Amino acid sequence: MTLARSIFFEIARSALLGTVLFTFVLFLQKLGSGKLFEILLRGSATPSTVAYLFVLVLPQVLTFTLPVGVLVGVLIGLGRMSGDGEILALRAAGVPGRRVAAPVAALALVATAATAAASLWLAPLALRETVAVLNRLIADQLTAEIQPRVFEEQFPDTILYVGDVVSSATSTVRWRNIFLADIRPPEKRSAGGRELGEQPRVTIAAEAVAMPDVANNRIQLALSNSSTHEVDKDSSKYYATASPRGDQTLEAKPRAGANVKAYAAMRTRPLVAEARRSLQARIELNRRLALPLACLLLALVGVPLGVSAGKAGKSGAFVLAVLMAFLYWMGLGSLIGMAEQGKLSVETAVWTPNTVFALMGLALMARLERPGDRDFLGRARGWLLQFGQAARRRFSSSPAANGNGRLRFRLPLLPTLVDAYVLNSFLFHFAMLLASFVAMSHVFIFFDLLGDILERHVPWARVFTYHFFLTPKLIYDSTPVSVLVAVLVTFGVLTKNNEITAMKACGVSLFRLAAPVLIASAALSGLLFAFDHYYVADANIIQDAILNEIKGRPVQTYLRPDRKWIFVQGSRIYYYRHFEPSQQVMVGVHVFQLDPAPFRLRRYISAERARWEPSLNTWIFQNGWERELDGVRVRKYQPFQATTFAGYDEPPSYFLKEVKLDKQMNFEQLAGYIRELEQSGFDTVRLRVQFHKKFSVPLFALVMGLIAAPFAFLTGHRGAMAGVGVSFGIAIGYWALSLLFEEIGNLNQLPAAVAAWSPDAVFALAGMYLFTRMRS
Repeated sequence: MTLARSIFFEIARSALLGTVLFTFVLFLQKLGSGKLFEILLRGSATPSTVAYLFVLVLPQVLTFTLPVGVLVGVLIGLGRMSGDGEILALRAAGVPGRRVAAPVAALALVATAATAAASLWLAPLALRETVAVLNRLIADQLTAEIQPRVFEEQFPDTILYVGDVVSSATSTVRWRNIFLADIRPPEKRSAGGRELGEQPRVTIAAEAVAMPDVANNRIQLALSNSSTHEVDKDSSKYYATASPRGDQTLEAKPRAGANVKAYAAMRTRPLVAEARRSLQARIELNRRLALPLACLLLALVGVPLGVSAGKAGKSGAFVLAVLMAFLYWMGLGSLIGMAEQGKLSVETAVWTPNTVFALMGLALMARLERPGDRDFLGRARGWLLQFGQAARRRFSSSPAANGNGRLRFRLPLLPTLVDAYVLNSFLFHFAMLLASFVAMSHVFIFFDLLGDILERHVPWARVFTYHFFLTPKLIYDSTPVSVLVAVLVTFGVLTKNNEITAMKACGVSLFRLAAPVLIASAALSGLLFAFDHYYVADANIIQDAILNEIKGRPVQTYLRPDRKWIFVQGSRIYYYRHFEPSQQVMVGVHVFQLDPAPFRLRRYISAERARWEPSLNTWIFQNGWERELDGVRVRKYQPFQATTFAGYDEPPSYFLKEVKLDKQMNFEQLAGYIRELEQSGFDTVRLRVQFHKKFSVPLFALVMGLIAAPFAFLTGHRGAMAGVGVSFGIAIGYWALSLLFEEIGNLNQLPAAVAAWSPDAVFALAGMYLFTRMRS
């Protein structure tokens, strides 16, 4: 009984370690993939609502991480016992190795029950609750949060341009330099018996007070020093009025609510009835039932692997657990795809991975007590040892090796053996953790997209290509967290084994011990920046295009001639009904020349067509008229058949703005893109925040090392569990702070540079403070 209890708590601690670690990674992946923070900041969510939404993410993640956590616990716990000779001692005392299966089974059953609760009840409930809360928040968002110098099209039949937005402590917002265009058909705008033309009705105001009416989804405007301009069907007739005060209402478009995939949020009991009629419902039902058993079956396979692990250590067990879980879930996903295509029955597809792992576990358990030379595991371990000895002999002949046949690092800044020892451990844990995090993210994303893949019959070759080009982004996103956990584990293990005490006794300070890790973290920051600059952006273009295909979204059009409102230098606004890039012609073009101060219309040009003439480097306006205005008084009216205007020399390429995401550009491309969009009156607030994050995000690998090292020295004597718990708290705090500042910057409530660099500054200062408080 004492033995069983000891083994149970040994593997339970490691299982909790693995579950917390992988839950933390996928939790951040889930938070970062959506617009949760944007909705929370723009809406009226209370702190309790925010916390509730974060909790609702956990059940969906736990269905994946609990089985892996159990496998990690079994492999690490039993592997430690095997490496320390405890398994051998038990066998010498007549206790067979398979006796450890009983406490393992007990833990696996507890995890199976928890996974079943998450899969059958909590995850669907969490999905339903998340959708309900998000839809409530979306409905409560204020529509008066207008970005300055941007053409807003959220109002039906109305285009809004605001030169400047002045916020206040209340819900009232003050706008300056307002341009409103009513683009409804003439018959809907006609009043007083007038027969209006196709030109839009334009309202210009120096200032306005915007009062949001959330209940009716509209904005009430109180205009100051406004004027309205419209043209009769007979272009010689022009109607303009001025008013020192005026009111106008802007009706916003209905907000698109959040939704969820079919059957994913359905309660299990009605899903059973629906499974009789729908293939997708039957797949979802069987998947919910099969996933909890993965805890038991992965543990069954883990027992003989852990008992036979020898001196492979916790790191090898960790990698093996991720590999096995990756094979299990990818195999499950592939078989479900075959069931969707009618090549397999649903039950066969969903339950085959469980069957395979059950048979594998039973076979390995049956061979567990065989001698090493007749045991498959012993033979495989022998092959690996032979390979390692051959590699060691090969490296021992290298000039870089020392007399013991081991490679020695000869770094100019880190010349000592202690530096190489610490750096070796850090880099090994970093590589292992990074590979594990990327693999688990792939599995999670794959199952998140599986419904779309099956629904649209996306070829598996395309799915593989998507994951291949998604890998650079996952590496980029996971590197800072991997640095954090690797530093904590490296120094935590050294502290627990009293190696830190021994080094301090030899005169090596904690600052000196942390130096190689901090230099490596700085190097990783530089590599991350170069990786994003030269490779990640191009890979994102490919994976985003394939993701659009998987999601059934239209293929992205990079040249957008459908953007009909363009603000150009010289305070001019172009509007056209159609733009033909190949012929370099604008159809139904109108140009509004504005006076910046006082803000009013100075010239109005309307033409049937405008054709670009390269030899003259200007636009030739055809069949139209020109009006020069002094307030609302027309000073000059000039019809024309074909004419040019001085200074109207924006080339056709100016009106074809390339649509790209910030992650599809490096910082140089993004800077040029922002300049182009700002000249044309497009929203660049978000892009400016992302531009500065191109520099701040890679640097956080160094910041993570800076803050993790003192934490590791403080908590290391408590073991790896404390390190993982600390890393979880630090990374959650960073991501929450980063997303919070990013969305505040997106709302233009902080300068872009401040929003992007604030998380780095906060955590760097905290790290330096902890370093100064360290007793070295």
